[in-house]
Amino acid sequence: MSQSFKAKTPNKLALMTGIGLLTASLLCTTPTLADHNSVVIVQGNDIEQVKSAVAKVGGKIVDEIKLINALGVVLSDEQQQRLRSMKGVIHLYQDRKLETAGKKNKSYDLSSLFSGSSTSSTKDSGSSWSFYPATHYPEQIGATQLHQEGITGEGVTIAVLDTGVRTFMALGKDASGNDRATIHYDAINDQIIKSSFLDTVWDSDNNGHGTHISSIAVSSGKSTDGNYNGVAPGAGLVVVKAFDEEGRGTYMDVIKGIDWVVANKKKYGIKVLNLSFSAPPRSRYWDDPLNQAVMAAWKAGIVVVTSAGNRGPDPMTVGVPGNVPYVITVGATTDNYTPNDPSDDRLTTFSSVGPTHEGFIKPEIVAPGGHMQGMMEKWDRLAEAHPEFYDENYVFFTMSGTSQSTAVISGVAALILQANPNLSPDDVKCKLMAAARGPRWSDGSPAFSIFQMGAGLVNAYAAVHSAETGCANRGMDIAADLAGEKHYAGMARQDAEGNFYLEGYEGYVWNGSFLWGDSFLWGDSFLWGDSFLWGDSFLWGDSFLWGDSFLWGDSFLWGDSFLWGDSFLWGDSLTEPVDINVWVPQE
Repeated sequence: MSQSFKAKTPNKLALMTGIGLLTASLLCTTPTLADHNSVVIVQGNDIEQVKSAVAKVGGKIVDEIKLINALGVVLSDEQQQRLRSMKGVIHLYQDRKLETAGKKNKSYDLSSLFSGSSTSSTKDSGSSWSFYPATHYPEQIGATQLHQEGITGEGVTIAVLDTGVRTFMALGKDASGNDRATIHYDAINDQIIKSSFLDTVWDSDNNGHGTHISSIAVSSGKSTDGNYNGVAPGAGLVVVKAFDEEGRGTYMDVIKGIDWVVANKKKYGIKVLNLSFSAPPRSRYWDDPLNQAVMAAWKAGIVVVTSAGNRGPDPMTVGVPGNVPYVITVGATTDNYTPNDPSDDRLTTFSSVGPTHEGFIKPEIVAPGGHMQGMMEKWDRLAEAHPEFYDENYVFFTMSGTSQSTAVISGVAALILQANPNLSPDDVKCKLMAAARGPRWSDGSPAFSIFQMGAGLVNAYAAVHSAETGCANRGMDIAADLAGEKHYAGMARQDAEGNFYLEGYEGYVWNGSFLWGDSFLWGDSFLWGDSFLWGDSFLWGDSFLWGDSFLWGDSFLWGDSFLWGDSFLWGDSLTEPVDINVWVPQE
């Protein structure tokens, strides 16, 4: 059923904002090419046809990605022009280098952003367990209660595609004391490293981001109260390195890493894929080759968890691959430096906000992402650049971002899958959303916008014990989407004044309380105030029950009647940065 969707965007609405650490340009239209050879992602319906076409123009194949029927090919300008018109070739994408804009580490100025401190512990030397400061987030989301019931993520492997990992004992051993890191794929150099976690070859992360993310998800370290520091301390860990020590990588490296994960999911028990990075959209979700790889992973039975991005609070700032409607996209909250008092918890100001440009509600869920403590070595690039955030006594580094909240949800997904090993990715998503906690007014209406927080704050305990299934991605056929037979649009609409709302199948406005009125207009002057704090006036419940007329993931078939606003043009002008982590104030 097709519905019209004309995105009338007010002048003051900033569609794509934010400063990233990585810069790139992925152009899905005809690229402007330099007068020299370059690496291009060449895609078709049949990879053998693509190979034949490349051979005819004399291109040099450097990579093959069967997951999306694509090749990485070195081509001249003239060869690219010839290839565009050849049979079997659908798309050419420039695989330009992703590069950290802040690679000169001391250029950062974050001295005013740090507050709070760690508690006492003994440093992890890499050879024995030790007590660490309490990280709080496992307890805040209900994961600690699950650990006490024996649900630690055992039997589930999380693949973290990032900058690598360090050889900390709390990462190399799981909650039972067994060796955890048994495989490491380096997508940059296309090589597999098999080793004991004690081997120095495992020190593949000289940046620090990947280690920090991994420790949030799976650290088996304990604080002095006996609680685990990580969300899923019993889960397995597979490391996929797609970014180097300065945070550099390419689209090809990232897609190649996802391709490897899908190809090896059964061999290593991979059920969850963590993608803690975000890039501004440059095409519809189904045309982006990175999104296609992510969709293929989801279709293959892997729960893909990705960050919304750190470009909030403006709307329509959710990035790639978080704009893929099928996957779990995560926003970030903060405990406001009062870990034992949830009344002042709030959404972070940097967390990206939906809807997507196709009208889908994103993020679907939010999780702790403010001043998150995780493991890192002091000589890693991030720690060297920001020593004020590093606690040398405990090898802990404090960071804020949706990268961190994504790792939390990856850990929760592992807990759900230990308890319910036969669940599909759609049903894991359903349980997470059905169990999420949202602040409510006394009349029961939500005291937040679903464009900011989706279903609400994750509740790991309730999600594991939830009986809900079948409530996510309804009416969508991912196989048909990947095949180019069907594409979808969500339920979000924008009125003549530029306000966002949800429309049901009958054309009515879904729940008028979600209309953005004058006091909630998004604009350049928009500030987060006390009205967004989850204070005493809010009632906390186990979950918010949405009406029968609304099902998460409901969608419409994409049709010609969907028009893009004049203020947003897909094409060469879109050169916003791609980032593995956008530096934001600690919240």
